[in-house]
Amino acid sequence: MKFDDDALMLATAAARDEDDTPKEECGVFGIYAPDVDVARLTYFGLFALQHRGQESAGMMVSDGEHLKWYKEMGLVNQIFDERVLSQLQGYIAIGHTRYSTTGSSILRNAQPLHCAWGDGSVAVAHNGNLINTEELRAEMEAQGVVFETTNDSEVIARMIATQQDKTLEDAIAHTMTRLRGAYSVCILTEDTLIAIRDPHGVRPLCLGLLDNKHYVVASETCALNTIGAQYVREIEPGEMIIIDKHGFRERQAVKQERHATCLLEFIYFARPDSTMYGRGLHDARRRMGHELAKEHPCPGAHMVMPIPDGATPAAIGFAEASGIPYGEGVVKNRYIGRTFIQPDQRMREAGVRMKLMPIKEALAGKRVVMVDDSIVRGTTTGQIVKRLFDAGASEVHVRITAPPVQFPCFYGIDMANQEDLVAYRHTVEEIRQLIGATSLGFMSLDGLTRAIGIHKDKFCRACFDGKYPIEIPNHVKVSKFALEMPVNAK
Repeated sequence: MKFDDDALMLATAAARDEDDTPKEECGVFGIYAPDVDVARLTYFGLFALQHRGQESAGMMVSDGEHLKWYKEMGLVNQIFDERVLSQLQGYIAIGHTRYSTTGSSILRNAQPLHCAWGDGSVAVAHNGNLINTEELRAEMEAQGVVFETTNDSEVIARMIATQQDKTLEDAIAHTMTRLRGAYSVCILTEDTLIAIRDPHGVRPLCLGLLDNKHYVVASETCALNTIGAQYVREIEPGEMIIIDKHGFRERQAVKQERHATCLLEFIYFARPDSTMYGRGLHDARRRMGHELAKEHPCPGAHMVMPIPDGATPAAIGFAEASGIPYGEGVVKNRYIGRTFIQPDQRMREAGVRMKLMPIKEALAGKRVVMVDDSIVRGTTTGQIVKRLFDAGASEVHVRITAPPVQFPCFYGIDMANQEDLVAYRHTVEEIRQLIGATSLGFMSLDGLTRAIGIHKDKFCRACFDGKYPIEIPNHVKVSKFALEMPVNAK
């Protein structure tokens, strides 16, 4: 049986209700490597970036003359097998794993996306979110450009493709001057791989070297490590990297603005074995635990436990700084992927039970410090706290490594509307009562940046303090389905 687009969109939206944590939009990967099985390496790179998006994945490969591609809904290991990879022969590839922010989760919005460029094609794989999508799309539609999807990534591809009077590099550079918002993009033609990053560097993008001669780009360094590539450096905000038969070139395509890498990448999104701003994320998160223990101590507790996997380094750090023993209070089922089964209310309530199972023997009679990385709506946290009490914990002290999330993101993170953010509507004490915790402590913004060791002005922290590095027009403050249905802007 095949879902139609509307049914799949609704099923996906319902499945999201099982979990209220923030969702990253996607991960991108690109490689230029003659005489190497680039499709297979792209598969492994996307597999390493699976945490950045679990709704769809795709890959596009060039053999120098033709582009071949394959994309589907689902997880990377569900989409690509030996039969598919054997048909994707070439020496340049880009790949994408997606969680939707602009445009619903349906196959036509899966990436990479491509369109005609001269006698060939240009394809893009995009991580981020544009805030002037509607304006640019309307402008191009007025010029007769026809769009096939409802996502902002096609706007990037079509804008490049409409500039046939320019070289590819100049067309991309001009496009970058028109884009507003967050974008880390891999671009592929029949003979060239190009990577670009927005002037603020909101979303991560890095450069690696394979076998000391082949260049690789990826959202995170963990993807480089997976394929055995050496990390070279981060791609700078506003920079364009060009890789072709002539080698590797750099170009500052647009002026670099204030660095504003997403702070949630450090707290939650990026894998702990990745490196950003020269900081290993596992160590940074461990130090977050140190700061959290100083700001919100819990004397008399018996055990510090994480909500795995994201909060594990912070819980280790909290235990180190406080002297309270570290232990496991829940077991995570790591084999649960995103489902497209339409859940009823009973299934939604079962979502947390399916993913996290309390260890009664570890919890019985214990005063527990539960470390987690964020609270968005508060529903999931409340369910976990209740389950810990039901398993026998005498006290549950919740400690969060992120400050209260009070403002929505417009740069590529899918989280609740502002009215649904529990910290926007409630004080910390009110949130404590709502989730049923014995006590509740959020990390301060200053404590968070002390732990990372980088000044807060180097980050986008808008979801915490409402200071958006790229001004958000009022008409943009609508749902991510703005291109598909009318929404009353506030």
